[in-house]
Amino acid sequence: MSIYGYARVSTDGQTLDAQRAALKAAGAERIYQEKASGARTDRKELARVLKALEPGDVLIITRLDRLARSTRDLLNVLAMVSEKGAGFRSLADQWADTTTPHGRLMLTVLGGLAEFERELIRSRTSEGRVRAVARGVHMGRPAKLTRHQREEARKALESGDATQADLARRFNVSQATISRLATQ
Repeated sequence: MSIYGYARVSTDGQTLDAQRAALKAAGAERIYQEKASGARTDRKELARVLKALEPGDVLIITRLDRLARSTRDLLNVLAMVSEKGAGFRSLADQWADTTTPHGRLMLTVLGGLAEFERELIRSRTSEGRVRAVARGVHMGRPAKLTRHQREEARKALESGDATQADLARRFNVSQATISRLATQ
């Protein structure tokens, strides 16, 4: 079983010294550190420590905001730690400790709340789409051709005055756009 530390600061003006000292005092054998915004999804050192974790290992951080920018981000990272069979502990946030039953309970509740929030957002978004369609709002990409151009192209296709390729060049659209008109 190994204890790994992860330290992060956002800007070059900040220092990692205090985090390194706290992680060493907590028993971290190896500390992964970086200077990167928490909003970045490509934090190389975080990816390295997650890859290094093995069953029974523990990842410790000084505070949750050093690891994640949002609840969703935190839960995603914790899911990766859990998949590795490792534990997680935040020194400043006693409740965020998957090495204890109480900590696992708190994080499970937090995960349930985040899932509930995602469901609410999905439901509100779906209801909003239904209301928009009922008001006549067009969903999706704007049409390449105006109603008049579509009618003109259909008439030319039906009468045989032009081929699909000719109409595509005339209206500056792909032949597939004209082909779809022919099947509508």
